Amino acid sequence: MTDTTSMLVPRTPLQEFWFYFKQNRGALVGLIFILVVAFIGIFAPYIAPFDPAEQNRTALLLPPAWYEGGNVAYLLGTDDIGRDILSRIIYGTRISVFAGFVIVLLSCLLGTSLGLLAGYYGGVLDTVIVRLIDIMLAIPNLLLTIVVVSILEPSLVNATLAIAVVSIPSYVRLTRAAVMNEKNRDYVTASKAAGASVLHLMFIVILPNCLAPLIVQMTMGISNAILELATLGFLGIGAKPPTPELGAMLSEARSFMQAANWLVTIPGLVILSLVLAFNLMGDGLRDALDPKLKQ
Repeated sequence: MTDTTSMLVPRTPLQEFWFYFKQNRGALVGLIFILVVAFIGIFAPYIAPFDPAEQNRTALLLPPAWYEGGNVAYLLGTDDIGRDILSRIIYGTRISVFAGFVIVLLSCLLGTSLGLLAGYYGGVLDTVIVRLIDIMLAIPNLLLTIVVVSILEPSLVNATLAIAVVSIPSYVRLTRAAVMNEKNRDYVTASKAAGASVLHLMFIVILPNCLAPLIVQMTMGISNAILELATLGFLGIGAKPPTPELGAMLSEARSFMQAANWLVTIPGLVILSLVLAFNLMGDGLRDALDPKLKQ
């Protein structure tokens, strides 16, 4: 009797979300990996065996511990000036993930606001915003990012801001389409009749019903941001030495691809793992939040 009763109890929205999310094994793996990375990043000063900028001139280009000639003290080896690769990977991952979150938050806030204005008001304002977004989309993302960074002066902060600016169009288009679909529904009309202000209608009434696709886009956006930040670092217009950023580490190791391949392989695999984990989690969020996919 108890089992039958418990089966008839409707799930809360959070329980329903988790039920569908956990069906996707890849999304669970991605979530666990991201949580582990977040834990390591938060406690990096206590987990990293060395300071990422500390140099040991007696341990230059040491291979990983499982290679012949490796040293257990330097588990992933050292670079050409004796810095510990594991410590630099831990700090570099923290920088990449934190910057990815900042990029997504900035681009989502700006893009969502513009999308709300365009979708709700329409008319001339909508036309102006859409044409500006079309111009941005007509230029390749990487090229536009390089232009913005060059104008601002190359640095990690400016690279983060540039990627955030370039990422705005996807949020504008997604929010605009969702708002145009929602603004004429009965619950919005009822709120208008009740005397709700325009800001209340946009941010309290309409926006919460547009969040599902935005959450998925934000998750995917973090993986894109990490990849683009690494690309700028590799090109030398992102983080500057000795900052342990993954793309900059790849750039510094280019001349050692043959002699010390681990300097390139290990940061590359970390970037791949981060991007894959966020993409897998994004797929799981899409499956859990899309009513059509639930069916």
